[in-house]
Parts: sequence; C-alpha cells; structure tokens
Amino acid sequence: MAETLPTEETETHSEGSTQGNGAAAPAPEASEGEPTAEEAPEEEEASGPELGPGEAKSDDELADEAAALLFASPEPLGPGRLRTLLLKPDPARMKAILATLAERLEASPLPVRLCRIAGGWRLMTDPDHGEVLKRLQKDQKPERISAAALETLAIVAYRQPVTKAEIEAIRGVQAGAILRSLVDRGLARVTGRASLPGSPLQYGTTKEFLERFGLANLKDLPRDGELTES
Repeated sequence: MAETLPTEETETHSEGSTQGNGAAAPAPEASEGEPTAEEAPEEEEASGPELGPGEAKSDDELADEAAALLFASPEPLGPGRLRTLLLKPDPARMKAILATLAERLEASPLPVRLCRIAGGWRLMTDPDHGEVLKRLQKDQKPERISAAALETLAIVAYRQPVTKAEIEAIRGVQAGAILRSLVDRGLARVTGRASLPGSPLQYGTTKEFLERFGLANLKDLPRDGELTES
C-alpha cells in the first residue's frame, strides 16, 4: 500500500526561536531557488529579454522603486518578480541597480540591509539591533521547535528528497508525528514518491524554511567543516 502523509499528533512542548522581522511567506508548491538557464524560454535566448517601460527610467528611479517594493513586500522578491514589478528593465541593469541599492544601504546610518533570502531579495534590519527588535515580541508567545523536530528538519534539509523510513533509520525512532508537524509549520513538504516498493512519500524543505533560517538557497547550509569550527 502506498504511504500517506503521517497523521499522528505533533509534539506539544518544543524549544527554539524564530526570525524576528517580517511575516513569513507561505510554503510554495514549486521547488526552491531561481529558474535555471535550461528553464528559460528558447525564444528569449534567441531574441534577448523582453523590455518594458521600466527600461526608459533612470537607474536612480529604478533603485528608488525597488527599495519601495522590497520594503512593502511581506516576502522576498525574486529577480523575475521584481523585474516584472519594475516594468521589465534590462536584466543586466537590474543586477547593477540591486548592487547599487545594497551599497547605499550599507553606507547609510539606517540599520537596514538588502539581503539575499530564499532565492530572492528582502530588506532586513541589521543583526546588531536584534535585542531591540525582541521588544516587539515581548507580549507575543514565541514559536518554538523541539530538539527532535530540529534534528529531523536537519536530516530533511541535508538528505532531501528523503523518505520517512530513511529518517527513522538515521534517528532510530518514529518520525511520523514530527514530519506532520514540520509540514504543518510550512518548513517541510512532500516532493514526490520514491521508486521503491509501496512508493513512499519523499520530503524536502520549503521556501519558508530558507526564510526562517536566513538562507539564500540550500547551498548556504553549513557544511561539516563549518559545523565543526562552530
């Protein structure tokens, strides 16, 4: 029989912390990261990118508009989405404009930085002001994640796509309830089924996982050497 999504109750007591600035975006249906060159339309490769009214604007105008869009957006804006919102200036200009905006913010006395998160761009506060921002959550109950859930999430992140049985083989305990919890929180998702007897479900991380942990993409996950040093 094919495996179904685990339905056991989630843990009621857990520990951890959450990102302190900005609302988290809902978990996406598609995979994380930016489109690859292979996914780009062949017509665009032959004739070049389509340009819109945004190409007629100056770099300063586009930088100001990009800053306004990034400030107002509740989630990171990917390069394609941001370019569309700016009315399709040349992609090469987009890269230069974002680099200029990042430099301006870095040189500014304001504690705001342009960060690459979950394959997109987002305005975020300087980490040095973390203690100040905690005051905003003083009356809010912090979201917590148990050590067991964090361990399971780490296995999913590093081994994805991974099945429940593979996770249980690594941890040595049942993983159904914890996986259900991670899926409900939007940190993990079903990515497909393995080509194994019973066609078990395979799990991977979500865009929200990248946002919560401040990662641009999965390549930013710390490696063995970095974990040892820390």
